[in-house]
Amino acid sequence: MKKPELFKEYIWLVNIIKHYRKISLQEINTLWLETEMSEGIPFARSTFNRHKDAIEDMFGIIIDCDRRDGYRYYIANEEVLGQHTVQNWMLSTLTVSNVIAAGMSLRGRILLESIPVQGKKLAVAIHAMRAGCCLMIDYRKYGSKQSRQFVVEPYCLKYFRQRWYILARYKKNGYYAMLSLDRIEDMLVSDERFKLDPGFDAEEFFSAYYGVFVDDEVEITTVTLRAHGLEAYYLRDLPLHDSQRLVAHGDGWADYKLQLRPTADFIAKVVSRGSWLEVLSPQWVIDKVVSAHREAIERYEQKK
Repeated sequence: MKKPELFKEYIWLVNIIKHYRKISLQEINTLWLETEMSEGIPFARSTFNRHKDAIEDMFGIIIDCDRRDGYRYYIANEEVLGQHTVQNWMLSTLTVSNVIAAGMSLRGRILLESIPVQGKKLAVAIHAMRAGCCLMIDYRKYGSKQSRQFVVEPYCLKYFRQRWYILARYKKNGYYAMLSLDRIEDMLVSDERFKLDPGFDAEEFFSAYYGVFVDDEVEITTVTLRAHGLEAYYLRDLPLHDSQRLVAHGDGWADYKLQLRPTADFIAKVVSRGSWLEVLSPQWVIDKVVSAHREAIERYEQKK
């Protein structure tokens, strides 16, 4: 069997077990026979076992059997399918890919956002992270005429708004910085090694941030937002942050509380929603948003 077909079966099997939480091989077989992939051929136990082993090797997803519950299968390490995990991202991406591939006759009617390819840089960064080696980077910020070269410890990778970033720790001063891969002009794995801080947890590190602006001088703050009109529904369905909670609502509005560091990218996001999104507190966040709106208005008024 060709690899693309095998991948489709792996993704189908994981999604089925994830959806049903616990399911027997007989029940899996019944669902399998309803798919076009089966071509009417039952899902043999030997095939199931091979798929189960391959899924663990490729994705780190462990499918186990509960013998005390009618020999039903379940995902033993569900935590790897959490919201921000690599496994969940891969599973979601491949699932969408399979669905779109099945509808190739509609390819002119399915529109996607372009994703910048940074395969070579990603491979170098991942190699350095795995080997515990520093990276020698030539980096040019927006607006700079020349690049700067420095040595960093690659702590983790983060994908945000169609861009890949490295959370880098500077060797000289120990400060953290987010470096966009598309601003890196050259990147080499150094012979110099480093040890990852044993207490570092990437998900915990970013838990108080909106995106990729890292600034520990901005204190964790409770921000209350009022969403007006349809924005109330958009915010409900696509929360700005994991901490977001609905605290009040009325006719045409809804209030949400968030617990985070209101860094510049968060302020920019709020400003981008215009009059639909209003900051109720704290005052210093209100002032920043008002200042940004006022500056935009002044630019337009200068053109009159």
